[in-house]
Amino acid sequence: MVDGLDCQDRLVVDQGGRVSLESRRDVGVPELTARVVRASFPKGTLAIRVREALGPLFEDASFAQAFPARSRPAVSPAALALVSVLQFAEGLSDRQAADQVRARMDWKFLLGLELGDPGFGFTVLGDFRARLIEHGLEERVLDLILERICGLGLLRAGGRQRTDSTHVLASVRLLNRMKFVGETLCAALEAPAAAASQWLAGQVTADWVERYGARIDSYRFLKGENVRQEWAEQVGRDGFTVLEAVFSPTAPGWLRQIPAVEVLRRAWVEQYHRDGEGVRWREGKDLPPARHRLSSPYDLDARYGMKRGSGWCGFKTHLTETCEPDGPHVITDVETTDATVEDAETGERSRPAATSRTSRPP
Repeated sequence: MVDGLDCQDRLVVDQGGRVSLESRRDVGVPELTARVVRASFPKGTLAIRVREALGPLFEDASFAQAFPARSRPAVSPAALALVSVLQFAEGLSDRQAADQVRARMDWKFLLGLELGDPGFGFTVLGDFRARLIEHGLEERVLDLILERICGLGLLRAGGRQRTDSTHVLASVRLLNRMKFVGETLCAALEAPAAAASQWLAGQVTADWVERYGARIDSYRFLKGENVRQEWAEQVGRDGFTVLEAVFSPTAPGWLRQIPAVEVLRRAWVEQYHRDGEGVRWREGKDLPPARHRLSSPYDLDARYGMKRGSGWCGFKTHLTETCEPDGPHVITDVETTDATVEDAETGERSRPAATSRTSRPP
């Protein structure tokens, strides 16, 4: 057998209501699993090399605070953490990762499972990530890996590092400026339409139904720059009409507390000029920088970014890894920022190789 932690350990509750590990013998990888896997993969795979070089990486106790004290988790948190690492390394979805646990012998070898182990449902992985975020344990997996490889002498402080980034899509539709202002106004009208319909009916005209009755993303804009600009400026005038009505002394006070109304106010400052000549559509050069400008009325943190000719709405993940020629390349830092932040601005290259930090979107 291979020495290591039996990944079938479970968290249990003692009589005092405290979470603890059930006492189990450290049996490592089952003998049959080890013999069959080594015969099938004489040159090894990534999962096999990780187990043989690093041994057990996680213990259930490291994630105990993420689970309730009133019951056992159905699947070992340590095993889920390890599956999450493999899932990231191979770019798999939750469903694909769960299938690999059932189907691949080298994954069973790394996890210390019997060859006939049935695995778990793929939804467990999403629940596990949600628990880590809820309890502030996003960095725990990376910290434990770094601690293990530092203890084995595979990583040392002060080495060379490099940083690159990739895009993270926000869970929103990618809208151009015209669709953005139309969708923002529609979102601001939804709450008053449901809760103060009589008040709203006195503020709008019949042609508003034609303009905003259908979803903006299915709206067919007429061709011609002048026609499009006229439509955008009409939306701007309607938006200012709504804002003036909401902030008038006679309007119900709760309307000013609606988040979508504040988004409308902010978006209109960014997208329009308003002076003695009326409402005018801002030209591109007059817009705020992308990092300060809303890209969606539903995700206020998402920004529009560009990288190597590709544009997206969302965030950017910066990954820092060691790059010593005589050592393994190990990810030492993961940082999530808005989509407009350059790699050099994160300051990762100056960090020691053995540190880690993960931040949420701003």
